[in-house]
Amino acid sequence: MMGTAELLLLAQTYADAEGVSFTTISSRVFNDGKKLDAIVAGSDLYTSRLNRAVIWFSTNWPESAVWPPSIPRPAQTEGRAA
Repeated sequence: MMGTAELLLLAQTYADAEGVSFTTISSRVFNDGKKLDAIVAGSDLYTSRLNRAVIWFSTNWPESAVWPPSIPRPAQTEGRAA
């Protein structure tokens, strides 16, 4: 089952690979620079928003990064999101 811990692992792995902050990732994924920090602090997240975020990561995953093996990767979609 996918949860916030897995989402935060994806975000941290992505941030490390791209050399960007959580705020930048949060803005890209949620159009809200504070959302990932709120999740770290214990804020909840709707399942539909979590699923969209994981799909965003899968679509935009850096070629130089290894997808965390403990997290099932959704089927890839065409093109990268802005």
